[in-house]
Amino acid sequence: MSGGISGNYALPPSSYGTLGELIQGASSVQTQLDSLAQQASTGNVSQTYSGLGAGALSDLNLNAEIAQNNTYVSNITSANTNIGITQTVMNQLSKIASGISSQLDNITGTSVSTLAEQAQNDLQQVANLLDTQNGTNYIFAGQDASNPPVPNPGNILSSPFFTQIQTAVGNLATNGAATTIATTLGIASSNTLPSLGGTSPFSGALSPPPSNFQASIETGPGQSASVGLLASANTYVTSSGPYTTGSYMRDLMHGLAVIGSLTSTSANAPGFTGLISDVQTSLTGAISAMANEEGGLGATQDSLTASSTTLGNVTTALQTQVSSIQDVNMAQTLSNLTMVQTQLQASFKLIASVQSLSLANYV
Repeated sequence: MSGGISGNYALPPSSYGTLGELIQGASSVQTQLDSLAQQASTGNVSQTYSGLGAGALSDLNLNAEIAQNNTYVSNITSANTNIGITQTVMNQLSKIASGISSQLDNITGTSVSTLAEQAQNDLQQVANLLDTQNGTNYIFAGQDASNPPVPNPGNILSSPFFTQIQTAVGNLATNGAATTIATTLGIASSNTLPSLGGTSPFSGALSPPPSNFQASIETGPGQSASVGLLASANTYVTSSGPYTTGSYMRDLMHGLAVIGSLTSTSANAPGFTGLISDVQTSLTGAISAMANEEGGLGATQDSLTASSTTLGNVTTALQTQVSSIQDVNMAQTLSNLTMVQTQLQASFKLIASVQSLSLANYV
């Protein structure tokens, strides 16, 4: 049996007397130096929330609020992009309505066929414009943005909407202007899909749209805004007058369909002049309603832009608070870094001098 002491009795650094204490102190100073070097490099107090101490919870809450505000601003930016595209399309639609209406002033028997062909082309263009997309979203479809508001724009001239209006206009000589305009407005007002025996050219979601069917976005905590226009229904204005479906877009499509249904023999019908006058009155009302609708759209855009600006100002203030928690005082940090480097160098020199001492130095 050995007489040696069994077991592991390694001594901690502090058990080595003065040298151990110096090494332990130097280690602490090195830790301080590493921390200050990282702060000087990143500009941050710490790379972890735990290193922020008492400010960690505030930092978490502030960053969460900033992220939410950024989401609201992103929503508004996307909505304003949609509104911008919508305004461009509305401008094109207004030009189509004004162009065809102005030509009705001088319509003659010889120009009927040419104008009818133009109206058919315009109706085809209107149907396509109403299916305008921003990315994958249809801007005139409201909450049903993933589906086209006009399901088959390429077939609008063979749809029940057009063919039934064409039939009614074909009976102008027999029925007269009053009955013809009433019949065609009734066809254009239909909210029943062709698959169910109706004549609506719009999707099921927009025939008719439920109330408040516009797309909406979150603009703040518990706050939202409706944005955009609908293909089949007015948003900001009410269409009025003796010859309206109640929707300026339907009125435009109705007017184009009626004119597009005229033939060279239509000009000889007793009710021709009256029908043209009624259609022109309807188109004039649609043009006026469209202008007012664009005004409402612009007001919404202005309101959203103001909200975005406010959110941006709030975010800037919150970021200032975050900075006061996360960011170091660089001048003070660099000063401390220099001081600790000096302290560490002194510690190393002291350790070296202690290590060189021996009993011979004192004999």
